[in-house]
Amino acid sequence: MLRYTIPLIIFIGLVLFFADGLQRDPRQVPSPFIDKPAPELGVPRLKTPDQEIYRSDLLGKPALVNVWASWCVACRAEHEVLLRLARETQLPIIGLNYKDKREAALQWLANLGDPYTTIAVDADGRVGIEWGVYGVPESFLLDPQGVIRYKQIGPLTWKVVEEELLPLIQSFETQGG
Repeated sequence: MLRYTIPLIIFIGLVLFFADGLQRDPRQVPSPFIDKPAPELGVPRLKTPDQEIYRSDLLGKPALVNVWASWCVACRAEHEVLLRLARETQLPIIGLNYKDKREAALQWLANLGDPYTTIAVDADGRVGIEWGVYGVPESFLLDPQGVIRYKQIGPLTWKVVEEELLPLIQSFETQGG
């Protein structure tokens, strides 16, 4: 009897474990960076490579840091949302151009429009590692003190903007930020 009971218990345990995993949203990866100060940037700007951008440049009001690349197909889908966000809000959108060629990134912006307040260049992916980037696109909402309050893995949608970002930004304003 025990010969059949133990494998059956192990099998049921594995079924429950995998069934739980299948019900989770793979985009809902908990980030250890939430509620922590954003890591340093310290990289050149895309349009003025002789100037660098630092974390301190992001302080004072909420900001969205969007990690993107011209070679990223999902970034193209997200781009219209960023353009609309830039048009309809006062939220500064800081681009972090990830492992891309400068010319390709500039051509992308010339063809599709530029929603970014400024763009940092992460040519070797070092900054992406420090920010915990899994891939592109990803976005980080920072409060006025530069603390990461939200992370979006994958393309932003307008639904995410309305249901997640805008209420958080409004809460910063009510908290006096």
